[in-house]
Amino acid sequence: MNANSFNLNALVKFLGRDDWALQFEEVMGDHFWPVMDEFGLDHEEIFELLGSHWAMTLWGCAFEDFLTQAFEPDGRTFVDIYLKSRGFKETARSKAYLKAISASVISLYEVSEIVPGKSFLARDLLRGVDPVTVSEGTATQTLRQWEKIAARIVHVGGTNVITGGLLPYSPEATEALFEGLKEMTGKKRPRKTLILDDDTLRLAAPLFTHAWLFDTLPRVLGEVQPLVCNSDGDDIVFHEVRFPLETGIIDKDIADRFAGMDDLRQENPLFWNWLGRPPAKGDGRPSHPDALVAGVTMEDGTPVLGNLEIKGRFLVLMVNSAERAQRGVELVQNILGKMVRTPLTSIQTIEQAREAYAGRRPSSGDIPLDVATPLVHAMLDKQYRATLDEPVGMLGDKSPRAAARTKAGRENVAEWLKYLEMRSSSGPDPHDPMATYDFSWIWNELGVEDLRR
Repeated sequence: MNANSFNLNALVKFLGRDDWALQFEEVMGDHFWPVMDEFGLDHEEIFELLGSHWAMTLWGCAFEDFLTQAFEPDGRTFVDIYLKSRGFKETARSKAYLKAISASVISLYEVSEIVPGKSFLARDLLRGVDPVTVSEGTATQTLRQWEKIAARIVHVGGTNVITGGLLPYSPEATEALFEGLKEMTGKKRPRKTLILDDDTLRLAAPLFTHAWLFDTLPRVLGEVQPLVCNSDGDDIVFHEVRFPLETGIIDKDIADRFAGMDDLRQENPLFWNWLGRPPAKGDGRPSHPDALVAGVTMEDGTPVLGNLEIKGRFLVLMVNSAERAQRGVELVQNILGKMVRTPLTSIQTIEQAREAYAGRRPSSGDIPLDVATPLVHAMLDKQYRATLDEPVGMLGDKSPRAAARTKAGRENVAEWLKYLEMRSSSGPDPHDPMATYDFSWIWNELGVEDLRR
């Protein structure tokens, strides 16, 4: 059973009676006015930007909040009044569902134990109650392990179901919601100890819409781009530097000069990896704690700073930052001198690279999954094993091993691991090597497997 099996059209039509439409507009205002003021958009423009699915979902969040409101003079809800007037047209199951909504509260849940097309386990992060199994067909097709969602869960006919308004929460939206709840309640406790009662959550319902929209709209409007850096902490910008070879210089001349250089490792007669040195503890971390670190290493863990390849009458340097491009040019010119002419540089941002990649068709050169998966998993094993002893921003710049030695640190480590798992599985292809990586060994290694719930 799920919310989609209930038809609320008659209830929505009942809004046209008396002053109910005005009452509902007030609740809509509570959910949307702060966002409209901030972005200079009306709610129709917001809906158009987000598309029909999210428009219906957000409208549903406000409508369900409206259904929980108790009105004077007798404290009855809109559902109570509707059922008294039109209840004879509803089945017993529909009546039970409507009454459950009118008594419900929205909360923030952590999702786990997902059975696609059937159910998931929901852990309430705000009320300190036991996790519940939720029967759900549609949402389970897209939910991810450890994802956080804002939703109303109601118990109908012996089954827990979600109602229509479900919002997936990013880590940023989650933090914004907790800050809003703490400000509203005047509680300054750490978020893990923020326990709220149902009356408080009913009053806080618009905050769930605000937090989601303040996080989502900037992304839709293109105001927020993901922060990505390389292992040196440099912003990612792809540079291709092409050095024309001087007249008379051949491939062997270049190879002879590169031979024996500690920073260059030859892979074939025309290709070299430019190697760095493993960073000291604490070095090479991004300046922003939420930045994603992208990097390639050799089998022994040595970082690869870039590549050099002879292509026809050019020596081509490929790197992923302006800083590395400058260092690479100096390296090549110091080694080769007048064997190469003044280089020409082309630059490509991450967004441009993504668009270029999205426009290409798969070719026979693409690596098959059965080959790529063990290679990617082995690389991730090495990367994460090294990370266990390095400072992590989400852990207060403590290493995961150090953080796992205290009770509070263990909770933080569990949150960090859940974030890694969720991010790893967030791609569109569930068979991608990143999505199929098994994090179980890290939970066991750090001794926090009991928190993987």
